[in-house]
Amino acid sequence: MASYLRPTALTDALAALQARPRTVLAGGTDHFPARAIHEPDEDILDLSALHELRCITHTGSTWRIGALATWTDVIAAGLPPLFDGLAAAARQVGGWQIQNAGTLAGNICTASPAADGVPALLALDAQVQLAGPGGTRTLPLGDFVLGPRQTARRPDELVVAIVVPDRPARSVFLKLGARRYLVISITMAAITLEQDASGRVTHARAAVGSCGPRAARLPGLEAALLGHMPHSALVQPEHLVPLSPITDVRGPAAYRLGATLELLRRALDSFQPRSAAA
Repeated sequence: MASYLRPTALTDALAALQARPRTVLAGGTDHFPARAIHEPDEDILDLSALHELRCITHTGSTWRIGALATWTDVIAAGLPPLFDGLAAAARQVGGWQIQNAGTLAGNICTASPAADGVPALLALDAQVQLAGPGGTRTLPLGDFVLGPRQTARRPDELVVAIVVPDRPARSVFLKLGARRYLVISITMAAITLEQDASGRVTHARAAVGSCGPRAARLPGLEAALLGHMPHSALVQPEHLVPLSPITDVRGPAAYRLGATLELLRRALDSFQPRSAAA
């Protein structure tokens, strides 16, 4: 018979996972809709009472987003411009009910190719902190998400936080769907830039989602931006080589690539001073 546990301490949650495999539940915004047509029969480990995992904190040179922090928490936290892209992604994850319940950690653990949080977090050099019987370990997000519905989390581990290096940078996130909100993306792009006093790029990260089995960084574009003023002309088709979009009901592969190129160019132009971009 399936069982349901809702521990109030992280140690108890980890002990439950060591005792037997369980389906881990945070906000449940992906779990419950996927089981609407049959009675759930899994052993559930509900993390919603682990209030220690909901904090968003600045610790020295990093920001730590607890595993139970919701999209609404990110929007309301008053985070610096480094997180503008992530906040923009948060505002487009479903409606208010989804944003209030869904968690960033749940989004990356679902590992959907269209997970809105993943490209935004990749562009922030995010790392995933996991706790298990042997202690904690930290993985770059790009090594954590392995493919559709596949992650590097072991059955006896829990994601406890997403860790982002603090930088004097700004980020942008753009998404294309059949409509603006409440839709699975056709493609999405995130860019994080740090610029010197003259406006030239000193640090660049770019990532794209919905154009392959998992979101991907664009190292060629990142290299091309360094030392330049951000401008749409810097984005070239060859920078999209890491992507492998498919044709599905949301759009053909060729359309996805063309749309991604346009999103990246628009994202770059948003970093220009208003007078220069006009």
